[in-house]
Parts: sequence; structure tokens; C-alpha cells
Amino acid sequence: MNDWRIYRGAGLPHDGIRRLPPPPPWRDFAAAGPDTGPGADPSAARRLGVQRRLVENHHPRPEEVEAVNAALYLRRPLLVTGAPGTGKSTLAHAVAHELGLGRVLRWPIVSRSTLRDGLYHYDAIARLQDVQLERAGADVGARRSIGSYIRLGPLGTALLPAARPRVLLIDELDKSDLDLPNDLLNVLEEGEFALHELERIADREPEVEVGTDDGGRTVIADGRVRCTAFPLIVLTSNGERDFPAALLRRCIQLDLEPPGEEQLTAMVRAHLGDDAVTDGEELIQRFLHREPGEVVAADQLLNALFLTQHAPSTERVTRERLADMLMQPLDRPR
Repeated sequence: MNDWRIYRGAGLPHDGIRRLPPPPPWRDFAAAGPDTGPGADPSAARRLGVQRRLVENHHPRPEEVEAVNAALYLRRPLLVTGAPGTGKSTLAHAVAHELGLGRVLRWPIVSRSTLRDGLYHYDAIARLQDVQLERAGADVGARRSIGSYIRLGPLGTALLPAARPRVLLIDELDKSDLDLPNDLLNVLEEGEFALHELERIADREPEVEVGTDDGGRTVIADGRVRCTAFPLIVLTSNGERDFPAALLRRCIQLDLEPPGEEQLTAMVRAHLGDDAVTDGEELIQRFLHREPGEVVAADQLLNALFLTQHAPSTERVTRERLADMLMQPLDRPR
């Protein structure tokens, strides 16, 4: 079948969906990846490439390596800025993969995010409902501890005592409201926080088991979490806002440039294999030699390479039209 189209726009029902090929590796949410077992990160294959080895697929620049090591040595957060698609989030996964630090904890920031969201969530409504049901004589099973209603967030989980640091990705901090960067200061400086609901009952329940962002359980003593190995915290920003000086002085700052030819080729090879590098040479060069100041993300190139692989080579006009559609500059006025 030479027709690559699944949807034909003819209005006639058919079973062409059976011909849909496997998804791009970076959009394959069912794949477990080659790293399995306790602590494996299921999203690492999508981020780093299914055929990955760090040296082959990431090719970090010397300044990136130095900034990561500075953050590790100084136990400071790493603030990574750069245009969309420059690999800011991937850097966190690359470090965790190389150093064997387990699944990357991820806190995606939105305009409504608060410090409490990152630390822990207490479901007071569910607890109140259970208490009311018990008083009404309903059979709700064994009486549940307060810890059953508390789950640590990604930042709270990263700060749990551990022999080795966890990697925490606080993604797109510039999307937050004005208060969050300042609210983070004390936690980032002290490496600890209190769960006020547990502090109030610490005299009668000094140890309480709560849930974690990993889906596991952990014991909190005296209502406080104190880290023993400060996590590698990667804060990313698209450069859409300025941050307070108090946050900047607590961070190691790294500005990521768009990937060069070596990084781009390695990225394509890691995700799509050697054939994609050869067959997509024209698109790779088009990406590298775009207009100065034009913003095009690397994942746009990957999307174009993947999709044009499925369009017949004889349909050059179709392939070019697909490439144009998928590689539109992000800063182009709409």
C-alpha cells in the first residue's frame, strides 16, 4: 500500500486504522524502555531515545557538564534557560540516567501552582467525609490514619532522607505566578519543610506513614521532612520573565543554546536510527541553516523526519508540504 494516509477525508468508513504504524519513540507511552526494574524511569526512553547511550545521543557542551557538576558539588539548584526545544528538560533525564539516580521526579508548573502543591497534599475533605460516615454508623472498614490522606508532592518526595540525591525537574518556572519563585527560597536554602497537620499531633503520633509522589509509602517523624542528600533540582525557563535576585543567587545558572550539528545528528540517531540521519540530511541542514533569530525546536525536526519517512519517496511535493507544516517557526506571527 503506497498511500500513507490513514484518514482519507472521503467520508466513507473503513478499517484503515489497522495500518497505523507504531508511534514515534518520543510519543510511545506504552514502551517500558530497556531499563527495567526498581527505580527505572519509564519516560527516559522517550526523552533520551530508544537507542540511547548518553555519550552518543546527548553530546552536552562543556559548559553544560560544568554547570551540572557545579550544582552537584555545591548542592544548589540548576536554573536552565533557553528557547523551547533546546533540551532543558532532557538534561535532567540525562543526568539521572548516567548517574543511576532513578526516576526523575517532575513538577510541571502552571499559573495556579503553589509551593504547597510541590510539597504535599492533604485531602481534608475525604477525611471529613470518612469521619462523618463513621459517626453515622456506616461501615467504612478499619479506621484510617491521618497519613492515609496525605501524599507528598514531587518536591516533598525529592527532599526525603536518602543516601543518594534524587533528580527533580521543576518545569517551566516562568509560567508560575509572581509569588512562587520567592516562596521556594526557604525550602531550597534549608532543605526541609513541615507538614503542619502532622506537627500538631506529633506528641501523640510521632511517626506517620504517608504516600509519596513515586506511588510508595514513607514514614514522617515529628511532622517534618529533612533531606540528607540535597536533590539535583533542575528548574527550567523559556526566558519569558525575570526572576528575583534572591532566587538567582541560590542557583547555578545555565543558558542552553540551540543544538548544533553534532548534537542534532546524535539526537536523530538516538530516536530514529542511522537511516534517518542519511535520509533526512536535507531537513537537518534546513534546520541548522534557518534564518538568524528564527525559533524552531528540535522536536519539530524529529516530527518532520518521522512523518516524511512514511510518505512515499515519489511524493516529493507531499513530503515538502509536511515538512513545511511541521517546521513552522515558533515566533512567526499567526
